[in-house]
Amino acid sequence: MGELLIQPFAAVRPRPELAARICAPPYDVVSTEEARRMASDNPLCFLRVSRPEIEFPPGTDPYRPEVYARGRARFEELLRTGALYREQRPAFYVYRLSTGGHTQIGLVAVASCAAYLRGDIRRHELTRPEKEEDRVRHIEALQAQTGPAYLIYQAQPALDEFLARRTEPPPEVDFVADDGVRHSTWTLGDEGGMARVSELFAAVRRLYIADGHHRTAAAARVFQQRGGTGGSSHFLAVLFPHDQLRILPYHRLVRDLNGLTPEAFLERLRSVGELGPGDGRPPRPHLVDVFVEGRWHRLQFRNVPDPAQDPLGSLDVSLLQERVLRPLLGVEDPRTSPRLEFVGGIHGPERLEGAVRRGQAACAFAMHPTRMEALLAIADRGEILPPKSTWFEPKLRDGLFCHLL
Repeated sequence: MGELLIQPFAAVRPRPELAARICAPPYDVVSTEEARRMASDNPLCFLRVSRPEIEFPPGTDPYRPEVYARGRARFEELLRTGALYREQRPAFYVYRLSTGGHTQIGLVAVASCAAYLRGDIRRHELTRPEKEEDRVRHIEALQAQTGPAYLIYQAQPALDEFLARRTEPPPEVDFVADDGVRHSTWTLGDEGGMARVSELFAAVRRLYIADGHHRTAAAARVFQQRGGTGGSSHFLAVLFPHDQLRILPYHRLVRDLNGLTPEAFLERLRSVGELGPGDGRPPRPHLVDVFVEGRWHRLQFRNVPDPAQDPLGSLDVSLLQERVLRPLLGVEDPRTSPRLEFVGGIHGPERLEGAVRRGQAACAFAMHPTRMEALLAIADRGEILPPKSTWFEPKLRDGLFCHLL
C-alpha cells in the first residue's frame, strides 16, 4: 500500500538566487491587507500568484474570474522570465526547516488523491465550502498546485536517517525568511535514491493532514472532475515524521462575559475546576489560563475523560468549549460565533493580555498545545478536532515547489 501513497514529480521551482524574494507565507495565514503589504515593493512575491486580489483595489471580491486570471498571468510571467523553472525529470526533494533550536526534515512529493478519498490520507478538520471552491478555481485557473499540503507520517527511523544524510551536502536553495525561519532544499533525483525512498516509504501505511485541508480537498475534487488525467491524480505535499513536528496552541479571546460580572464569571469557573494563579503559559494538558480583570488565573479541569478511551473529549479545546465557552459564555458554535476570536500560538500571553486591556475582549484563554498522539488518534477514529485546535510552526513557504497539472 505504501508505494501507492506518493510518487516523484517534475517540480516547478524558483531560481536559487531569487528564492528568498519569490517564496511567501502560505496564502491562508495572512490577510489580504498583510499580503498586499508584503508584496508592495516586490514584483516577484508569490502572494501575487496565491492571493492575486492584492493587485486589485481594496474591497474587490477575491472570487471574481478576473482575479484568478491575474494569478495565472503572474504565474506564467514568473515561468516566462525564468524566475521559476520546471525540472526536466521527476524527482523527490528534501526540505529542511530550521528555527532557533528546532529542525525538521521533510520529503517533497506528490500524494495520491485516490488515497485521500479512500481514507489512507486522513484529515482532522472540516473544510469550508467557499474556501474549498476558491482553491479549486485557483488550481483550474493556473493548471497547477502552487502550495503544498503539510502531511504527517509515523516516524520511520531508516527513512528519516536516509533523508537526513541527503541534507549533508550544501543545499540548492537556502534562505532565511523574514520571520527567522531558514528554508533549505535538495533534489533527490538519482535512481538509487528514489528507489530507496520508495522502498522505505512502503512501510508508511497512512498519512495525516497537518495543514492544507482545503488544498487537499480541492485537489481531490479536481481529480474527480478530470478522472485523474494529466497530473490531477496527485497533489503537492511535504511529508514530515510525527516526532519532528512542533505543535503550538491556539488561544481564545471572547468579546464579552455573556452578562456576567468578572467576579460572577470566576465563581462559575470554580464549578468547572480548581482555580489558582496563572501566568498565561499552562505547563501541561488539562490546565487553561484565563485572563480577566487584569490577572491570570489557572483553571484545572475536574473529571477529565481518559485520553486513551476518549481522545477527542479529553482535549483541552473540547473541555473549554463544552464546560466554559458554551454553558458559561454562550458561545454555541466556535466555527461561526462573532464573539470568539482565535490567536495562533506563535503569539505569547502578552498578545492576549493586550487585547483584554485594550477592550477588544473581555477575557482570554491561553491553551496548552494539543499533543501529536491525540491528533493522530482522533484522525484514526474518523473524528474531527474542534476548530483551531493546532498551530503547526514553522510554516512551509508557497512558491518553493509547484506541481503542474
